[in-house]
Amino acid sequence: MRRPTGVSPDPSLSWNAPATSGTRPVVSFGEPEGYDGVARPRPLGRRGASQAAAAAVCLVLGLGLISGAVTGSWLVGDPGEEGTRSTFAAAGSLWHSVPVDQLFPPTVQGQGAGPGGADRTWTRIAVAPDSGCKDAFAPLLRKALAPVGCERLLRATYTDATESYVTTVGLLFTTADAPGMTALANRFRKERLDRRSDLMPLPYAAKDTPAARFGPEQRAAWTVSVLTEAPVVVYAVSGWADGRSVDDPQPAGDAMESGATTAPAQAGLGNEARGLADRVERGLRKNVRSATEQPS
Repeated sequence: MRRPTGVSPDPSLSWNAPATSGTRPVVSFGEPEGYDGVARPRPLGRRGASQAAAAAVCLVLGLGLISGAVTGSWLVGDPGEEGTRSTFAAAGSLWHSVPVDQLFPPTVQGQGAGPGGADRTWTRIAVAPDSGCKDAFAPLLRKALAPVGCERLLRATYTDATESYVTTVGLLFTTADAPGMTALANRFRKERLDRRSDLMPLPYAAKDTPAARFGPEQRAAWTVSVLTEAPVVVYAVSGWADGRSVDDPQPAGDAMESGATTAPAQAGLGNEARGLADRVERGLRKNVRSATEQPS
């Protein structure tokens, strides 16, 4: 069995990285000032010299930090609307300025991306030539995406470490501005277009790879995410590598629900689609940040 190696995008750089969960913090309450060690009242004005000195130091340091923060904000300036426009534009140009290995790394690590928090490793097995969107989407999905246009479409297909599953992930770079992307995102959310099987993305099946038989009938789970911080639509669709057809494909979110009993859910194919799309999206943000930080 091949053991893929490589470096994956840093999960902490995600646009929508999930918040870190944890146990409820333990809170302890100190004794109220004005009482001694055995809870006897004492005048609040009687504070030792060392306590007074410490309080004065803290006050000076606190004022210094506040002043420094204010001064720093004046020097750096609030990027505001201009900074947002710059970031949006930088994201839209990545398709021709960033190497394919940065947008679609040869190996992607998915820590905790599998069912039950299991780790995943995906290996890239094919990259489609960058192209327009003609014949790349089913008619209804193409119609739904038409308002934002198509500047470029980049796609790659991955397989898991056991070569049991295959997943195509795509980056559609649009010609829309920020309001246009927001309008499309709102429509997808309100009309739940990302859950309709007739709007499921098409896979990229490459000859002489484990995805050679990954056609429309083999699609099992999918996810579509319309970004509003960038003119990009991120999607992924997964299926079995053995070419079996699927009668009940599911949105990745449904297939990942606890207690889901469909074949895609039991196989973890929702996790395959969602996990890989999420990490490619994280890498996209990392590249956007690098592009905007470069000196002009």
